[in-house]
Amino acid sequence: MKRNATAVWNGSLKEGAGKLTTQSKTLENTQYSFKSRFEEGVGTNPEELVAAAHSGCFTMQLSAYITEEGFEIESIETKCDIDLVDGTVISSHLTVNAKIKGISDDTFQQQVTKAEKNCPISKLLNAAISTTATLL
Repeated sequence: MKRNATAVWNGSLKEGAGKLTTQSKTLENTQYSFKSRFEEGVGTNPEELVAAAHSGCFTMQLSAYITEEGFEIESIETKCDIDLVDGTVISSHLTVNAKIKGISDDTFQQQVTKAEKNCPISKLLNAAISTTATLL
């Protein structure tokens, strides 16, 4: 399986602007710029998109592992914070809140750790990855 996205940039770094389009068209000519990345501007930025990818991938992986264990998932919500320092993504922190019927906190935490290490986006990132998980 291969997926793609396209970025088009016009102009200089600080005054220019770009548009992102994904294969699925979920993003279609979505604006991004220096201001949306490093200041307060309208549009998205690469770190926000990595955060979306990591939270989505991790949540699906966790769902798979919990389902394999035979538990019923009511909901899993994951927020991802990407930390960009001096031009390098140095960390990704996942904050998870889940409602799962009948699972113990120990079993839940084991599955969270397993998903953190094994989701494809975690494997892709060359950054410290951490998780705080709460069973509701």
